[in-house]
Amino acid sequence: MAKDKQSGAATLTRTEPVTATQSTTPTPTATRPVSTRLSSTMESERRSASQAASMPFGRQNYTLMLIGIGVILAGFFIMSLDKEEFGFGFLGLTLGPIVVMVGFVLEFFAILARPKAE
Repeated sequence: MAKDKQSGAATLTRTEPVTATQSTTPTPTATRPVSTRLSSTMESERRSASQAASMPFGRQNYTLMLIGIGVILAGFFIMSLDKEEFGFGFLGLTLGPIVVMVGFVLEFFAILARPKAE
């Protein structure tokens, strides 16, 4: 065993005494009553802010996402229609991959498009 290491379990000790900290100064009170009811504009702002936080995508975003998924699936279906050996024809090597890439571009725009304020 190395000489610089202590043998046995390490224990943590506290050297200073525990003191209770309580504030003896009174807290200031409000001079006017606080209204618990928010004004109608504040309520509508809070409601719209909570809706914006709860729904990151709008209807347009979800529609574009579904269309993009459909285009991607159509591209794979087009690739499967190729009658050449191992799919080395026009449908399997050119048209199908282009359609799949268009579908992924649609998905990219569906994610990045800002939802319209309603």
